[in-house]
Amino acid sequence: MSDIMNVTVEQLPGDAVILDVREDYEWEAGHIDGALHIPLDQLPARLESLDPDVDVNVICRTGGRSFRATTWLTENGYTAFNVVGGMGAWFEAGRPMTSENGATPRVL
Repeated sequence: MSDIMNVTVEQLPGDAVILDVREDYEWEAGHIDGALHIPLDQLPARLESLDPDVDVNVICRTGGRSFRATTWLTENGYTAFNVVGGMGAWFEAGRPMTSENGATPRVL
């Protein structure tokens, strides 16, 4: 198993590529504008959606699913970083979010 690289919300550069691996209902309630959404269980089938030459920062609700996705991506030749604390940390840091349903964005 490879060593997993972690990054905090505060360390993410403004142009970071972010992969959100949460479920559809979580994404719809609130997500990072511009993030790519691929639920964890769909990641192997949708791997072509990611550029292997670009670093990807993986986020979920609290960090468990993103850790698993980061591990899998790293084992498959991608440079991936686990966003520590997930969307909860993003929200707590006051970073902008959007929703798909027109409601105030929230983390589920």
